[in-house]
Amino acid sequence: MTKLDLNTRLLAIGLAAMAGMVDAIGFLSSGGFFLSFMSGNSTRLSVGIAESAPYVAIVAALLGSFVLGVVCGSLIGRKSLVSTFRRQALILALISVLLFLAPLMALHNMLLLGLCLSAFCMGAENTLFERDGSVSFGLTYMTGALVKVGQGLATLLSGGERLAWIPYLILWFGLVSGAAIGAALYNIFGISSLWLPSALAGCFAVTFLFAERKASASEPRL
Repeated sequence: MTKLDLNTRLLAIGLAAMAGMVDAIGFLSSGGFFLSFMSGNSTRLSVGIAESAPYVAIVAALLGSFVLGVVCGSLIGRKSLVSTFRRQALILALISVLLFLAPLMALHNMLLLGLCLSAFCMGAENTLFERDGSVSFGLTYMTGALVKVGQGLATLLSGGERLAWIPYLILWFGLVSGAAIGAALYNIFGISSLWLPSALAGCFAVTFLFAERKASASEPRL
């Protein structure tokens, strides 16, 4: 986060808010399972296996869908000449379409499929800011961001840089705010609330395409 320019930081915060919406809507509609926080699902899987709980298959499906989303997002544009901005736009366009379809699945008695599509999207979202094949920072989970906040505060208290932790705190706040909005929307519209993050993903895709056009226009011509 500290190496990103202001516009990219704002986009990252918006994407984190979008993920918070999806996770909150999924949590409420599934009765307590996560669509982006796979550490929580992993704990529930372990407890469920130990207790022979009937929800084990649901958690396993969500975990598998998330990992498949990461695989798909990482593969998009990897072996082609697609620019970084266009690659990000393609991933977000895919997320937008799938998040639009997810409520339709749920409304036709295929709730688990809709939740799995959403978990897939959350996995793919985490690949938006890859660097050398590795995720630079998480957009749908904030454990790493909170660790950075703690480390930054420790640096501040020991006389080091004072503001390096703030971007990570804002990123965390973005996800929390999005989750609050998602929960409020769910209480009114149910799982159809996923259409808002679907629309946001589409808007972000267009934003990255405009960024590509601007970058191309600024390149020197021979």
